[in-house]
Amino acid sequence: MDVQTGFFYLFSVVLLYAAVRVITARNPVHAVLHLILAFSQASGLWLLLKAEFLAIVLVLVYLGAVMVLFLFVVMMLDIRIETAKRSFWRHFPLAALIGALIALEMAAVLMTGFSGTGEPRAAGELVDAAGQALPYSNTQALGQLLYTQYLLPVEIAAVILLVAMIAAIALTLRQRKDSKALDPADQIRVRASDRMVMVNMAPTRRPVPQAEVAVEENKQ
Repeated sequence: MDVQTGFFYLFSVVLLYAAVRVITARNPVHAVLHLILAFSQASGLWLLLKAEFLAIVLVLVYLGAVMVLFLFVVMMLDIRIETAKRSFWRHFPLAALIGALIALEMAAVLMTGFSGTGEPRAAGELVDAAGQALPYSNTQALGQLLYTQYLLPVEIAAVILLVAMIAAIALTLRQRKDSKALDPADQIRVRASDRMVMVNMAPTRRPVPQAEVAVEENKQ
């Protein structure tokens, strides 16, 4: 067994362990952390398949942005573990059936779809007369496909993501009666004379106790 095969088994074992822990961890924060571990191991498998661009995108986008966002959301939410457990066991038969179906489909593809294939190469990879792969950029090939053959689906996906972003911002910035906020425009327009107003008032005397008043009347 060479080094590449050893790394493949290492990444695969850790990936399977992390994936199982995602759905079996009792603490939702631990589940998100195991999901981050699963994505990191999947990026290692992409590197072994010579898809460096997809591996870097998986690390930067999912681990650097999406998973961090999930972690903050899970930590801010008040998740009741007991209610989640009851929901889990109620939907467990259907989930087990779907999981078994997906496992059978993956097994069928792995046993029949990739039999007799050689080392994975990028689509359109150049080879010389001896069958050796020539220098080829996986990122360049992916970019050419996205912006030529798949230009319309990419633009549609970009529009959908833009609409989702605008909707998320609109839902966050909605007016609420219980929220307290300051208007920066009012703070900029404020003047010193508006903060404090001097009012002329008549002087007041300290009230005299009733006992002192009675003593003065007796003297008179």
